[in-house]
Amino acid sequence: MTSIFRLTSLVAAGALAVQLVGCAPMSMSVPAATMENAVKLRNADFDKVAVGSFTLDASKNASLDKSHSIRASTVVAPGGSFAQYLGETLKAELLSASLLDANAPTVITGTLTQTDVDAAIGTGKGVLAARFVVTRAAQVRYDRELKVESSWESSFIGATAIPLAAREYELQYRKLIGELLGDEKFRAAISK
Repeated sequence: MTSIFRLTSLVAAGALAVQLVGCAPMSMSVPAATMENAVKLRNADFDKVAVGSFTLDASKNASLDKSHSIRASTVVAPGGSFAQYLGETLKAELLSASLLDANAPTVITGTLTQTDVDAAIGTGKGVLAARFVVTRAAQVRYDRELKVESSWESSFIGATAIPLAAREYELQYRKLIGELLGDEKFRAAISK
């Protein structure tokens, strides 16, 4: 009986240790162009564009732009701002299509309006939303809020669930930029 108790205690301690793995902050990877978004930019008659400022909605708590807790860990954006990370993600896509020009008269700016990730046991969920504005010669050509949501199977084991949630959250940035690049009104706003 004592050996069963010890074995059970060791298993419980091991499970706890696995849950606590990943307490160090995890940084998201540097944004890179994706094949899905490259296809949306191919063979279109787009003007070159500049990417302006990307900021957190002023009505939101500033901490939302810095980090997110995922169980016992934290995910942070390179550069310390999720809003700027969204702008960098857009830049990576435009650069890969040779459409990025810092001096272009058409400028895209953004405001991060919603950002969340939850690695709850059973089902993890994430949401990301931003308002994008395109201006040319001081005239607004596009102004729209876009949103993406996702869900995934989330393990009880933290060592599995935490990195998966961080990866799914990072993917939302590419998906949100994909929504923007596929929006017909946005495409018209950056066309020649």
